[in-house]
Amino acid sequence: MPDNNSQVAIARRGTTLKLEDFVAETLRQIISGVVVAQDFAKEHGAQVNPKDTTFRSDQGMRLFSGTDGAPIEEIAFDVAVTTVEDSQTKGGIGIFVGPVGIGTQGQSGASNSSESRIRFVVPLRLPNAT
Repeated sequence: MPDNNSQVAIARRGTTLKLEDFVAETLRQIISGVVVAQDFAKEHGAQVNPKDTTFRSDQGMRLFSGTDGAPIEEIAFDVAVTTVEDSQTKGGIGIFVGPVGIGTQGQSGASNSSESRIRFVVPLRLPNAT
């Protein structure tokens, strides 16, 4: 289960983050999120990243359960990671998903920023109808 400081590891002010640290922390947080989701899914009859999946070419190369043929949904994530440096924030990075932002956003008119994207897919078997 992730700790409450997991966002702080990526959203740091005034810190240069090495690529290897960024990659490691990103993967740690993705894995941690999957583990939390797996616990929730198990309680509700679903599976996150289920084992024994197979592709079916007759279904457009979609994923299916290898045990009973149930469809496996692929939940795609596209996360923007933005770095901002200006006279007020003195640098920082944050993760921005839709209208919600975690991290710092500069307010000064003179700033430098860059954006990177992290894209990944998590397979999900939805619960069966009761």
